[in-house]
Amino acid sequence: MATLADLPDSVLLEIFSYLPVRDRIRISRVCHRWKRLVDDRWLWRHVDLTLYTMRPKVMWHLLRRYMASRLRSLRVGGYLFSGSQAPRLSPALMRALGQKCPNLKRLCLHVADLSMVPITSLPCTLRTLELHSCEISMAWLLKEQDPTVLPLLECIVLDRVPAFRDEHLQGLTRFRALRSLVLGGTYRVTETGLDAGLQELGYLQRLEVLGCTLSADSTLLAVSRHLRDVRKIRLTVRGLSAPGLSVLEGMPALESLCLLGPLITPEMPSPAEILSSCLAMPKLRVLELQGLGWEDQEAERILCKGLPHCMVIVRACPKESMDWWM
Repeated sequence: MATLADLPDSVLLEIFSYLPVRDRIRISRVCHRWKRLVDDRWLWRHVDLTLYTMRPKVMWHLLRRYMASRLRSLRVGGYLFSGSQAPRLSPALMRALGQKCPNLKRLCLHVADLSMVPITSLPCTLRTLELHSCEISMAWLLKEQDPTVLPLLECIVLDRVPAFRDEHLQGLTRFRALRSLVLGGTYRVTETGLDAGLQELGYLQRLEVLGCTLSADSTLLAVSRHLRDVRKIRLTVRGLSAPGLSVLEGMPALESLCLLGPLITPEMPSPAEILSSCLAMPKLRVLELQGLGWEDQEAERILCKGLPHCMVIVRACPKESMDWWM
């Protein structure tokens, strides 16, 4: 019978990659071979530290000993709700990430107090920045800030960031490489603010508006006015009507449309009305309806038959329904 010792390095590395960081370090003490594998660059490309309340000393050790130039993406928690004595993300740590991890492309911050962390301290190599339940200072994303900050940033996810408001949305225009924007639960953004913000973000190719107070109709109207090159739209169906959906007809670049429930109102377009609008979207290739309760029903059959050129996905909301950014 084969044992772990008989497995090739590539298989063991794949197995080790599923272990939490703490367990990876522990298994490095098993034998010289496992220590060598735990030191492998491949194993430290993507690191998730959200499982731990990480003391600054331990975080600095991981940064110097294991991550450094190997790191491509990092998920870390800030312990916003862990008490006043909990460790905090610091500007020094953010600057060190930029200096010691030149290949870091994606940074996901969870439940972090960033009010004392200037955006200028974030690694300039970032292409994706995700903020989940984070506190930011009012000055973080305003237009008046240094326009050279995060010059490569292509995607920003703002999920339940209570301070984010209309002024911040308009301030995103300084990220000239930005192509993807996800707004989740940003309840301070108004319909007027969204329209004004998208007017200056006409180069976006992907927009997701999820769990906000904005109506779907007003969101789609702003999209149709200002985002003519958008390729992917994902939004909750709150306030969606057939006339509201019809404003997307003729959108020249739209390839993927996702409508998420579970809130369905009497104004919600019928399957036939959705089909009619989708047939008028020349580039549409993916239609996803999630959480509308239409799976395995006549609605699904109508859409699949009427859109043979599209991948039609009709499914229930996943258990992790708040993971909008995945």
